[in-house]
Amino acid sequence: MDFVFVGGNLALDFAGTLKWRRTHPEELLRTPGDLARWSVEAGVLTREPALDGEDLRMLRGLREAVYRLVAAALDGRPWPGEDLGVLNRAASAAPPRLTLGPGGLARDGGAAEIGAEVARSAATLLAGMSPVMGPVMGPVMGSVRVRECARPECTRLFVDRSRGGTRHWCGMEECGNRVKAANYRVRKKG
Repeated sequence: MDFVFVGGNLALDFAGTLKWRRTHPEELLRTPGDLARWSVEAGVLTREPALDGEDLRMLRGLREAVYRLVAAALDGRPWPGEDLGVLNRAASAAPPRLTLGPGGLARDGGAAEIGAEVARSAATLLAGMSPVMGPVMGPVMGSVRVRECARPECTRLFVDRSRGGTRHWCGMEECGNRVKAANYRVRKKG
């Protein structure tokens, strides 16, 4: 199983480790080993940590809190207080330990450090998405554009950094090409 990193933000990529939430949920973090491997592939740590089932449960809980917080922001709803508490507790932990050596920079830690990196990424993202009070105009949306993939089955979230703010798909490989191919087949039939 390969992880994909199409969200443009560590926290959104972490939230994307549960795919197809509305239809047929696919859990990509089935074991503590999957989570350890994700932490290295995502660049949070440089070596896979020893994690256990409790670590997996805790970090899945953080993942779901991040997803619900971003979904609330996208819908213009207040952030759920319990989820905000989960995020803030995780963000208050120490980040991965950095060690510079002949082999380069090493980033070490365990579940708490993984959670801290994800939570800090989410907090920064959510702060950029949240409404702010403008000096004259009143509430104005933050400067970060986050979207959900336009493929109906997909529930991945991503930062839209396209020039015109018109990105539709989490990624072309998994969603964009499939939707475009399906639309092409419909046009050819008609």
